[in-house]
Amino acid sequence: MLFQFNKDNQIDGSPDLADRVEEVVLQRLDRIASQLTRVEVHVGDPGNSKGDGDKRCSIEIRPEHMPAVAANHEGPTIEAAAAGAADKVLRAFDKQIGKRTDRKGH
Repeated sequence: MLFQFNKDNQIDGSPDLADRVEEVVLQRLDRIASQLTRVEVHVGDPGNSKGDGDKRCSIEIRPEHMPAVAANHEGPTIEAAAAGAADKVLRAFDKQIGKRTDRKGH
């Protein structure tokens, strides 16, 4: 699985920011990791403020033989936003899988 991390120019990240975000996201997506070909994470500051404030994280996962699934979340820190977005994309993935396997109550 390929993990791709992107940040906007409003984020002043330390060199290990990508590693911390990757750890948070992959920990949340662990149970479906074997089904994924790629995970793309985009973090940014929607308020364009370099100080305190909400951070935004968008995650798109690419499951094998299925369309991509995406989710966004805002949080007080990049790590919190990434954790929230990972939880949301996992729920969206589960819902998509349910739609594929649950046809007319079967």
